[in-house]
Amino acid sequence: MVFTAFWMSDWFLMTNTTNVRRSVEVDPALSGARLDQALAALLPEFSRSRLQQWIECGQVRVNDATRRCRDRVWGGDRIQLDARLVISDACAAQNIALDLVYEDAHLLVINKPAGLVVHPAAGNPDGTLQNALLHHAPDLATIPRAGIVHRLDKDTTGLLVVARTLAAHKSLVEQLQSRKVHREYRALVVGELVAGGRIEAPVGRHPTQRTRMAVVPHGRPAVTHYRVLERYAGHVLLGIELETGRTHQIRVHMAHLHHPLVGDRTYGGRPRPPRGGSFGLTAGLQSFPRQALHAIRLELAHPATGSQMVWEIPMATDMLELLDLFRQEGTLGTNPA
Repeated sequence: MVFTAFWMSDWFLMTNTTNVRRSVEVDPALSGARLDQALAALLPEFSRSRLQQWIECGQVRVNDATRRCRDRVWGGDRIQLDARLVISDACAAQNIALDLVYEDAHLLVINKPAGLVVHPAAGNPDGTLQNALLHHAPDLATIPRAGIVHRLDKDTTGLLVVARTLAAHKSLVEQLQSRKVHREYRALVVGELVAGGRIEAPVGRHPTQRTRMAVVPHGRPAVTHYRVLERYAGHVLLGIELETGRTHQIRVHMAHLHHPLVGDRTYGGRPRPPRGGSFGLTAGLQSFPRQALHAIRLELAHPATGSQMVWEIPMATDMLELLDLFRQEGTLGTNPA
């Protein structure tokens, strides 16, 4: 379900290119700096790794001569960039409705519904959020993955941020890497928890079931914090925050704790209605079509102004309706949200 930063090597079926041409003079304050370091400071809209690739391909010249990344530059040197930026035309624009929470010239914040895949992949060649974004803002074709810097699983609902410029894309990826993007979720899980806690367990590909993730010894480090918000018969509503953003992290960690998410057929198995529960609650649990997980709050630094931005939205309607069924049975305790 979770947030995952994307890199150039991960782009999906990108086949078109556009010219990128820049000419900049090295500021005296950068005298003696490596070429790649100076260029990253002078052209902040591009990542240093991308600039390094262009330098290595001979697409950057200093005073009309090619240089290596580690070569030094000096005040007054003229750096010329003439490169090709790969863009996507394999992903077609499609008129798919978007629930926009926020929009400006630098970023979009979207409330993603259940059932919407974030980007094309095997089994989902179109009808994705990426297709919808390209219809809403065609200029996003020049941004990696149409500006998508993290993702939510198909059946996870809630807040997702999209970059509208290369500079914003670079800033958001860096914030994700440095764990400066704060994400909070609501999750309804099976079992009885009295207090919150911290899960630190590496997540990687399942050793035998390659479509699943699992806690494995040589997985990538993953940390999840959770707190109890409401307790019901045999179930708990949690507030969850992530330190890391591994694929399916919340779903895998909660299943590892033996408290899988309601509706998670991949990691949680069949529904487990509480004994003595009403017919309505039992039916609601058995028919709930997805993992009960919602990205409710998002906080990050605006990529252009640096000001802290916070968005918070209500839980998805289907989760609210399921929680109402539990509350009608009576809660066993609540904690401040």
